[in-house]
Amino acid sequence: MADQFDLIIIGSGPGGYVTAIRASQLGLKTAIVERDKLGGICLNWGCIPTKALLRTSEIYHLMHRADEFGLAAKDISFDIKKVVERSRKVSGRLSGGVGMLMKKHKITVIEGEARLEKGTAAPKVVVKGKDKKDTAFTAKHVILATGARARTIPQAGLEPDGKQIWSYREAMVPETMPKSLLVIGSGAIGIEFASFYKTMGADVTVVEMMDRVLPVEDEEISAFAAKQFKKQGMNLITGAQVEKLEKSAKSVKATIKTKDGKSQVIEVEKVILAIGITGNIENIGLEALGVRTDRGHVVIDGYGKTNVKGLYAIGDVAGPPWLAHKASHEGIICVEKIAGQNPHTMDTRNIPGCTYCHPQVASVGLTEAKAKEAGHQVKVGRFPFVGNGKAIALGEDQGLIKTIFDAKTGELLGAHMVGAEVTELIQGFMVGKVLETTEQELMHAIFPHPTLSEMMHESVLDAYDRVLHI
Repeated sequence: MADQFDLIIIGSGPGGYVTAIRASQLGLKTAIVERDKLGGICLNWGCIPTKALLRTSEIYHLMHRADEFGLAAKDISFDIKKVVERSRKVSGRLSGGVGMLMKKHKITVIEGEARLEKGTAAPKVVVKGKDKKDTAFTAKHVILATGARARTIPQAGLEPDGKQIWSYREAMVPETMPKSLLVIGSGAIGIEFASFYKTMGADVTVVEMMDRVLPVEDEEISAFAAKQFKKQGMNLITGAQVEKLEKSAKSVKATIKTKDGKSQVIEVEKVILAIGITGNIENIGLEALGVRTDRGHVVIDGYGKTNVKGLYAIGDVAGPPWLAHKASHEGIICVEKIAGQNPHTMDTRNIPGCTYCHPQVASVGLTEAKAKEAGHQVKVGRFPFVGNGKAIALGEDQGLIKTIFDAKTGELLGAHMVGAEVTELIQGFMVGKVLETTEQELMHAIFPHPTLSEMMHESVLDAYDRVLHI
C-alpha cells in the first residue's frame, strides 16, 4: 500500500508548523499532528502570551512615570482578569492564524496524540483521537517536533500544584495578583515572570543556583541587568538553591541554602518554577524503535536525522538552545534536506537570544569570557545608553551595548546588549555575523540619526578607539 503522505510532522509549534509550510512549498504532501492547539507552547503558553503580559507591565510602568513626560495620570490601577484576557486573546488570534496557514498550504491537520510504531520507509504514526480511537497513518518521512515541558524536582517539593506552586502555565493566568512571589531560576523564563510581577506590584525574590542572574549572558551584561533589577526592588539570591518547599493554607515556605552552607527560610504567597525544561520524548514509542536519546532529548545529525530510518527531530525535543526561532530554522534545514535540496547546517553561534524583561537583554555569538577561552585575542567595545540622544529622549537612558572582535582578523565574535528595545536591535549584529562582517564594514556603515541603533555603531568604534559620543 502506498504511503498516505510524503511527510508527517508531530507537533505544531514554531518548529512544526513552519516546517509543514516549507514542506508544502517544496511539493511534499504533508500532514501535521497536534494534541492541543495549533501553535504549540510558544503561541499558546510561552513566547506570545508572555510578551502580551510584559507589554501591559511596560505600559503600567510608563503610566507611573507620566509626570516625567509632562503628563498627568491619577489613580492608576489594573484589572488582572482583563490583563490575562488580553493575553489569551492575543494567543487565540495567532493560533487561529496558524490554522489559516495550514489551509492555505493544503496541509492536513490531524487532531490527537501520536505515537510511533515500526513501519517500512519510516515509522508508522498512530494517532489517538478525541474519540479515544486509534488511526494509523503512513509517510515516507516523519519529523518529531514535540517540544519540551518545564523541569521539576518532586523530591524537593519543586513540582507545580497549580495553586501555590506554579509552572509557566499557571503564572500566565493568575486569578489574583500575589502580594509576594518566589521565582526559582533566573534564565529567560524566570526573569521575564519576575519582571512582570515586580512591575505590577508584587514583592519578588529570585533564587539562582549560579553565581549571577541570566547566567548564560555576558558577565558584564548580567551584572548591569542585576543592578537594574535591584533598583526596582527585586531581591536576588545567587549562588543558592531551594532545598525544599513546604505549603500551608495560604503560603509557601522555601528553605534556601547558599554555596557557603548558610540557610534561610522565606515565606511567600506563590512560587514560580523556572528551573529548566526537558524534552517531550516519553510515550511516543521511541524506546521500542531504538531511537537514540541523551539527557532528555533526541540525538540528531546536522540535518535533523535520527538513527532510525525515516525519522527526524527538530526544536526543543532535539536539545538546546531551546528557542522558537531555532526550532523553525532547524525544521527548514531538515525538510529541505528531505526534499533533495542542499541546505546549510546550522551554526548555533549565530542564533540570537532575547529576554524581554525590563530592561531587555539580547545577545548573539561568544561572550567575552568564551571568546578568550577559545583562544581569541579580543578587542571589546562598549557604548552606554546615557550617551545616545534617542535613548535620552525616550526616557530610557539605562543600558549598554558591548561588541567583541578578534583582534587579528576583525571578525565580529559576539554582541551583547541590555536596555530598551535591544531585542529588536540584535538582529543587525546577527546579520553581520552571518555575512562574516569585519569591523571595517561596520565602521563604514551609516546608521540613521537619531536612533538607538547608533549605539551599535559607537560600540564598534569604541573597540578600535574611535568612539565619538562618550
